[in-house]
Amino acid sequence: MANRHYRTYWMTGLMLFILLGCVTINIYFPAEEVESVAGEIVDDVRKDETRQQEGESLDPDQSSLSGKIFLAFVASPAFAAEDAVKVSNPTIRSLKAGMKKRFQQLKPYFRKGILAEGDDGYLVLKNDQDLSLKEKRDLKSLVEAENRDRKRLYTEVAKALDIEPSQIKEVARIFADKWQETVP
Repeated sequence: MANRHYRTYWMTGLMLFILLGCVTINIYFPAEEVESVAGEIVDDVRKDETRQQEGESLDPDQSSLSGKIFLAFVASPAFAAEDAVKVSNPTIRSLKAGMKKRFQQLKPYFRKGILAEGDDGYLVLKNDQDLSLKEKRDLKSLVEAENRDRKRLYTEVAKALDIEPSQIKEVARIFADKWQETVP
């Protein structure tokens, strides 16, 4: 009789162990949303000036009739879907403004090959040997300020999209791809 109860408890315990072992915890990471937000932010920081210099019209009132028809019938759903993942708050707007202003100072260093975009979403100082001590100090200060703002930006984007703090490095990696696409 005791042997029978022992087997029953043992089988119940085994079944419970198997059932609990099958529980999977899925941590959702909204990569598409982060990519969309990263594209928007990087465009705001870097590409608006490029478009103006290339002669593209940023004023929708200057578009042709065919362009308006295209926007009305074809592009509207895409823009509506994109609006759903726009992320903005006062901190993000402030960070973008500072980064946009700082980018004008960093641009010559990108063109000379002194700065590069790292795969981790942060600026990398590559070769500053041809710079004076003052230029090195100033550039180092700019790079530190930029990387500090980027870290805050990634944190704010993660908060806005309800992403776990442990996944901020993944947010930064997605941003890295967008930054690298727009190196001057």
